[in-house]
Amino acid sequence: MSDGTSGPLVLVGGGKMGGAMLAGWLDQGMAPGDVHVVEPWAERAEELSALGVSVVADGGELADDLAPGTVVFAVKPQQMDDVAPGYARFAAPGCVFLSIAAGKTIGYFENLLGAKAGIVRAMPNTPAAVGRGITVACANGPVNADQRKRCDGLLAAVGEVAWVDDEAPIDAVTALSGGGPAYVFLLVEVMAEAGVAAGLDADLAMRLARTTVSGAGELLRQAAEPAATLRENVTSPGGTTAEALKVLRAADAWPALMTRAIAEATRRSRELAG
Repeated sequence: MSDGTSGPLVLVGGGKMGGAMLAGWLDQGMAPGDVHVVEPWAERAEELSALGVSVVADGGELADDLAPGTVVFAVKPQQMDDVAPGYARFAAPGCVFLSIAAGKTIGYFENLLGAKAGIVRAMPNTPAAVGRGITVACANGPVNADQRKRCDGLLAAVGEVAWVDDEAPIDAVTALSGGGPAYVFLLVEVMAEAGVAAGLDADLAMRLARTTVSGAGELLRQAAEPAATLRENVTSPGGTTAEALKVLRAADAWPALMTRAIAEATRRSRELAG
């Protein structure tokens, strides 16, 4: 990855998600000297400094003549009111602001940074920590093609990227892929519990559930067939899996529960954004 003439990058927040993104950028060839990280936690700041990037505890410590090409907000949403306004000084045609804070709309950032600020709102998920995330992004009008391409490259360092033309779908994205890893982890938990109830040792049940879910996920990632075909391939007519699927696919079971769960998460995302 090369910054070209786009200017240095400022990463605000070097926690789990910000740190994962930074690692991806450096792995893909971004020069550490082009990165300025704002991280107030001293222990974490020391870890990041070891990567060769410049680290300061507060955005106010960034040089007055710094002209970043991109400012990435990777702090918790509840911290954004205090953090974001300090970066309005960088709002210029040459700079794009990329936010991965859940629930913070483009309009929110325009109010803090100025209506002419180029803003990309992105919703990644936690598998980004292992380079298997997926992010959905949306840009406002001032973001030009080169800036969008750069943001796409930054996000692609930790997984797949999809773009939408407006923010309307972002709440559903938050519900589906943002919260999705938690649903999968819950699946592992309940599968293991069911295995114990069926007579398995607890450790073996958890090992079976965890490895089965992660293995099935990798099979799904590599397969060209749709998920439905993979499911059918495992399901012999009249067999054990077919019996289990009768229960899971009942009218009041998985399909209905997941629809309700995604709807509730979408509703809550809209509330938080409002």
